[in-house]
Amino acid sequence: MSDREQVVADFRTVVNMTASKLKAWLQTEESRKVGFKPDGKSESVGHHSGHRIVEILGKKKLDYNDDDIHHMAKVVGYVHRHLAQKPKGDIEETPWRYSLMNWGHDPLRRR
Repeated sequence: MSDREQVVADFRTVVNMTASKLKAWLQTEESRKVGFKPDGKSESVGHHSGHRIVEILGKKKLDYNDDDIHHMAKVVGYVHRHLAQKPKGDIEETPWRYSLMNWGHDPLRRR
């Protein structure tokens, strides 16, 4: 398996929200409130990433370009790092979960 194929496979594993579910989530107040907002921007890095993920999910595998693959790798890395920081207790309504959801991963969703 090539590096590119591995990134796509890993992306498909960590992104467990459909494009339509992610798009709907990104419209919520909870989605817009969480995450790092660089340089005083109104949109967090994760929220912006979520829109990019929706775009990627709408493409066919053969249409992925180098920027798509790079972003997929970034998503995989973020989700793995963030999952390692899971807080104790109920996570349903936490910024931790909401941030992961902005990156296309709902830790409460079962595959």
